[in-house]
Amino acid sequence: KFPKDSIIRARTTLIGCDPATLNVGSVIILDQSGFSKMIPYGRQIISEQDVDAVVDVLRSDFLTQGPRVKEFEDAFCNQLGVRAAVAMNSATSALHAACLALGLGRGDRLWTSPNTFVASANCAMYCGAQVDFVDIDLSTYNLCMDKLEEKLIKAATSKTLPKIVVPVHFGGNPCDMRRLKKLSEQFGFAIIEDASHAVGAKYNGDPVGSCRFSDITVFSFHPVKIITSGEGGLALTNDQDLAEKMSQIRSHGITRDPDQLTQHQEQPWYYEQQSLGFNYRMNDIEAALGLSQLEKLQSFIRRRNELADCYTTALTGSSVNIQTVRDVDCSSWHLYVVTLPDCDRPRRDKIFKAMREAGIGVNLHYIPVHLQPFYAALGFKLGDFPAAEYYFDHCLTLPLHPGLTKTNVDFIAGQLLEQLS
Repeated sequence: KFPKDSIIRARTTLIGCDPATLNVGSVIILDQSGFSKMIPYGRQIISEQDVDAVVDVLRSDFLTQGPRVKEFEDAFCNQLGVRAAVAMNSATSALHAACLALGLGRGDRLWTSPNTFVASANCAMYCGAQVDFVDIDLSTYNLCMDKLEEKLIKAATSKTLPKIVVPVHFGGNPCDMRRLKKLSEQFGFAIIEDASHAVGAKYNGDPVGSCRFSDITVFSFHPVKIITSGEGGLALTNDQDLAEKMSQIRSHGITRDPDQLTQHQEQPWYYEQQSLGFNYRMNDIEAALGLSQLEKLQSFIRRRNELADCYTTALTGSSVNIQTVRDVDCSSWHLYVVTLPDCDRPRRDKIFKAMREAGIGVNLHYIPVHLQPFYAALGFKLGDFPAAEYYFDHCLTLPLHPGLTKTNVDFIAGQLLEQLS
């Protein structure tokens, strides 16, 4: 019974967002935190500029892979100082294409962190390769370089070295890439950075994605990530040959590039399938949204760091352990994950439930990949990677996204401390 504009203004006052980020519709009931029913652990922030960018494409001649995709790729190259970028329909697709471009196949091995989403390991399985894991550092939640080096020395003796190692910048916190690069040179493996959480992060002052210490870096643009294209991923590299291989893989193994054709043809309709590829293409609608979001990347990163600092200030001095980020690095803070060392798993689960009941959308990231039924069937078992298992039993992901206010953060931290008291 109310004008829609009035409803939007009321919701904007409470939530603190641009009206364009909200769905026009019926009145919703908001709690004191300013969110409907529950504060989400992550959410996209969509502006009127983003909407206009998508609408412009819908009114254009191109909806699928067109000029916006190229603009999106070029924008990342320019911003990160990397030579090539290949946009795809998801980070999972980009990880798979990266593995194929590096020649991963049957009889090869890929190592990654057990503290990640399953895609970081699945990309190797798609190629028919074997997967193994390296346990994590309990202060950074990232792959532990000491444990990696120990495992590499043993693997060199048994001739079971990995062809590819996939470090995961967990929560946006960069791994120790300089040390990893030295190990790769010593033991002869390639590096794919799974930077799905780390768009906008910096390692030693350099932007993650510059590929200074890796062969390929992969970003994700899922709605809960730093910026979104709806769905989407990006593979970045300084190796033009790898870029061309990934470009062909994402589009059915087909090329129209005259320099790559096996037969000289002048007909504009001519193309060749030169390898077995996939339909992993990003479309112009997604690219337009991603381009518009990219303009706000630095403001999103600043806001996430401000909110993370608020959490850290509120929780310092308590029994809560906070992820360690080196002073020379900048985390993108995709996730704000803490560990509760004084809590066993049943108590952690009880706290999780109480926080949800208080309207706080806490979450858990991640169930160790090696404990998933699919990987357990391959022979992995409880006890294989004790640090990742300990971490999972004690971790808790607190809400973090630019739509939060300091009041929200104080409320969430206060509820956690109350549960721990």
